[in-house]
Amino acid sequence: MFPVCIRYIGDRTAAEDVLQDGFITLFTRLDSYKGEGSFEGWARRIFVTTALMSLRKKDALKMSDELEAVRGMKAETTSQMQNIGYKELMELVMSLPPGFRTVFNMYAIEGYSHKEIADILGISETTSRTQFSRARAWLQNKIQKTENV
Repeated sequence: MFPVCIRYIGDRTAAEDVLQDGFITLFTRLDSYKGEGSFEGWARRIFVTTALMSLRKKDALKMSDELEAVRGMKAETTSQMQNIGYKELMELVMSLPPGFRTVFNMYAIEGYSHKEIADILGISETTSRTQFSRARAWLQNKIQKTENV
């Protein structure tokens, strides 16, 4: 579950704290697992929720600053993913601004819908879609810059 925590938090030390909090929650709620569905899916949800609560406490999910930072950025239509490895991609995902990283993780990696993301984060579906789109553009921009170096 550490990779889940670090993808959301972005900082290894803070992710370790979230991991510990997640395990505490998991063990205290172990009796609530009814054996329906996979245990891993149930546990993953606990860790995602714990990471989101940690981000909320730090107000890291405020989106306005990040929206201004990438105004005018457009996602490239050509794929630059061919020349980048998994490790490099995950490092770029972890370097996303917190609001972008959260929505990107929830949508692209965890498989939440924009409606579910909006409900969980207390934002509109449009904001979720915009954050995801701009996160993609941000990542593509960074990938393009690393390829040009």
